[in-house]
Amino acid sequence: MTPKLILASSSPFRRLLMHNAGLAFEAHAAHIDERALEEPLEREGATPDTVALVLAKAKAKEVSDRFPTRFVIGSDQTMSLGPQTFHKPKDMTDATKHLQVLSGKTHRLNSAIAIAYDGDIVWEHVSHAELTMRPLSADFIARHLNRVGERALSSVGAYQLEGEGLQLFSRIDGDYFTILGLPMLPLLEKLRELSAIDG
Repeated sequence: MTPKLILASSSPFRRLLMHNAGLAFEAHAAHIDERALEEPLEREGATPDTVALVLAKAKAKEVSDRFPTRFVIGSDQTMSLGPQTFHKPKDMTDATKHLQVLSGKTHRLNSAIAIAYDGDIVWEHVSHAELTMRPLSADFIARHLNRVGERALSSVGAYQLEGEGLQLFSRIDGDYFTILGLPMLPLLEKLRELSAIDG
């Protein structure tokens, strides 16, 4: 039997969250140019929430156009410190700069999610988490990035909270699923409403 759900993502973490929740689904990456969508939004001064939502909806819609009779889940996450929006570090030098800027401060993760059906967005949502990074010395940042290596380049904050990145923090306000970029509780509630999963 073909699952009713498609996750429009190639993220192993998002796939694992869906799998662990007992959902039957397929995963298909969206064919969109994220930077091409982000750049005009940033020039116009769009909020981090708006950027994340636009990308989540674009992913869901692109995959839904290919699989119109299925519920397609798109998601995206931005990270903000005050008015500044962060992107994945380009290299280890960039990762070092990210951690230096975040050191001793509280930043926000903005996790957007959208569901598309038959090419139309039928639901959208944004959840937030606030993370306070403890003060980090330059030497510690260098040692930490040396240990985690290229994994630091796979997330906007240059850390993985599900791994050694946890050591960087003194306080976390927000749920684990939002931090990993797929707010599962509101998603599951909506999927039950849509009769897409057993309610």
